[in-house]
Amino acid sequence: MKHFLVRSWPIGVIILVWFIFSSPYFLRNLVPFPSSYLVTFFPPWNTEYGMPVKNNAMPDVISQIYPWKKITIDSWREGQIPLWNPYSFSGTPHAGNYQTAVFSPINLLYGILPFMDAWSMSILLQPLLAGFFMYYFLRCLKRSQEASTLGSIAFMFCGFLTVWMAYGTLGWAILWLPLLMALVSMHVNNRTWWNLVFISFFVAWSFFSGHFQISMYVLIAVSSYIMYQTYQVKHGRAGVELGMAVVIGLMASSPQILLSLEAYSHSVRSELFAQTGGIAWNYLVTLFSPDFFGNPVTRNDWFGYYAEWASYIGVIPFLLVIYAIVRRTRGIAFFLGLAIITLFMATPSPLNNLVLLLKIPAISTSYAARVIVLTSFSLVVIAAFGLDRLREDWESNKKNISSPFLLGIGICLILIWGILLIYRPFPVDKLLIAKRNVIFSTVLSASFCLFVIVGYIKRWKFMRRMLIGLCIGITAMDMLRYAIKWMPFERREYVYPDVDILLFIKKNIGYDRFFGNVGGEVTNGFSLAGIEGYDAVYQKRYGEFIRFAYDGTLTTPERSVVQFPKNGKFAEQVLRLLGTRLLAHRLSDGRQSWTYPYWNYPNYQSIYRNKHYQVYENAEVLPRAFLASSYRIAVNDQSILDTLYSDHFNPRDTVVLEREPVLIPQSGEGSVDIAKYTPNEIVLQSKSAVPKLLFLSDVYDNGWQATVDGEDARIDRADYDFRVVGVPPGEHTIRMVYWPKSFVYGLWIAVIGGVSMMIMIYRIKKV
Repeated sequence: MKHFLVRSWPIGVIILVWFIFSSPYFLRNLVPFPSSYLVTFFPPWNTEYGMPVKNNAMPDVISQIYPWKKITIDSWREGQIPLWNPYSFSGTPHAGNYQTAVFSPINLLYGILPFMDAWSMSILLQPLLAGFFMYYFLRCLKRSQEASTLGSIAFMFCGFLTVWMAYGTLGWAILWLPLLMALVSMHVNNRTWWNLVFISFFVAWSFFSGHFQISMYVLIAVSSYIMYQTYQVKHGRAGVELGMAVVIGLMASSPQILLSLEAYSHSVRSELFAQTGGIAWNYLVTLFSPDFFGNPVTRNDWFGYYAEWASYIGVIPFLLVIYAIVRRTRGIAFFLGLAIITLFMATPSPLNNLVLLLKIPAISTSYAARVIVLTSFSLVVIAAFGLDRLREDWESNKKNISSPFLLGIGICLILIWGILLIYRPFPVDKLLIAKRNVIFSTVLSASFCLFVIVGYIKRWKFMRRMLIGLCIGITAMDMLRYAIKWMPFERREYVYPDVDILLFIKKNIGYDRFFGNVGGEVTNGFSLAGIEGYDAVYQKRYGEFIRFAYDGTLTTPERSVVQFPKNGKFAEQVLRLLGTRLLAHRLSDGRQSWTYPYWNYPNYQSIYRNKHYQVYENAEVLPRAFLASSYRIAVNDQSILDTLYSDHFNPRDTVVLEREPVLIPQSGEGSVDIAKYTPNEIVLQSKSAVPKLLFLSDVYDNGWQATVDGEDARIDRADYDFRVVGVPPGEHTIRMVYWPKSFVYGLWIAVIGGVSMMIMIYRIKKV
């Protein structure tokens, strides 16, 4: 029993620290979701709720991540692969939107637990697994239990993992990094086939986790480590096997990657590259004091991008990094190099400028500063080496060894406080924030310096183990303080609660669309078809179509958002064409410019009213699907839109095509009904005496395939970005299924990867 406790106490410490952080969920039935922020700031709930909000710096969790997860899980439960989202942008790729993490294995939790509990565990498991994996890796690097424990605590609640934890994507993408490096180290020393299988699996899991940029950083770091390790031990065969395992992991994730690359190529994001110069150099003081420039939680942050630039690893780990470097500790070369390179990538430097200049997809189009997570990871590893080196120096009992380090820390503290007290670089209010938040870090720094001195006292040798324990305990307290301050745990009943207006719309919307001053938290969260959306890879062509409604000019749409121009020149025509039958209007908005001017159109009739909202029905809206009797050809984008909105054009009977249809439509009686509508499959029943063109006001995508009575049919793009299928006379069943070729190709590549892995395993076993 004693031997077991000696070996396993670090795991117990990691679990204890994690449990303290997660205790609001386990002990108070609160969930790691900003629900009070949702009901206080987002319509329609904000008219009925109001309360203090802890953290309003994570709106994307509310309007994107959680609703997307609901679409994903609902589709899986219906037996469909969640490939398409019909609720935003009049239809948009869902799995192709990388952040939906459709294929992440963590989604299996939703088949075991209720949705909110599965969500909570997927969020809370991130720091726990990050801690376990970092501990395992540091032990593989032959670090002591104490140093490995300190490093694991510093990593599991480092700045990056903490500020992005609530998203449940970026954390899952990065937490596999220490485990992958541990497996690399093990395979170099002892070649076994299961190391390779695990490497492939966890590389794929990272790429399935919902953030391509971070997974690419993981890939680069692991590949670099493979080259470094195999070079160190001169083991070329192991290096080839490891490289193949990484490649097979990428092949396994091909269904996700190819879908996302296709969606990306059709998005406006592929043409808009980031212009940021990275993390300002003076912001690196937050490595020492994370809230030096304030914190969004306390509403006093005033410089930089707190979440994008977060790099904190704890005061004592940071000082141990400095100690390891000053003492020229062996074994840190790779991690020091990785830290320096990634730091220069994340800050204004020629390397950062090169990343922007190269215009690398998903890297140059996002915040390159997020590579700071690799800096934090590397510094944590170095900190573990630093703690072991400090203990070695204590045992050698050479007091003068640590003098340069202590002197340097003292000078740095004097400089920081001298600048704040004498130079006073900020206005008074901001200066008070900086000084207040530096005090805590200064106390921890002074305490650590005292520990270093006390550890050299010969007659107090028994104190050394206690001092190391204090370093671990203080680091745990420091990181918990940082993480608990940021992460909200709030009441379940505020997570997308039902309110009267949403219940009414849900009951009466049918297959038509809904519009109002709401976002994806309503349309995606409640499965209501909308015309707007917020997504980094929405289809550029749809954005152009909506933007045209503003003033009749064809312009580049916004980077990640489609907002309907409520007072646009062709606004009403667009709403009618897209089948937007219901309009929600908040009474307190009156006739302000940010509301849709329904009062200018007699075709809007009030059908519902409560004390906060009124719902209007558009009596002249076109059906979501209808049969057209004629068409016009226009191949130029501007001419398509000019034709569509010309005074003599009848959108109910005529469609604008870019090529001749398979069937030439004729005038005559005809009708079409939607028999089935799911995200990936639409079934329609048509009846006509003559050939017709079936128009569906869902966004066109070449991944959609159609059949008429089981026979393949061609889908044409109509009215700039929607769908048309030619149907012959008579009664017919038209079926549209979303099954993009990129996904099929990805599946085949994944199968080839699996076969390649089996061949490699066979060869290793044979040897």
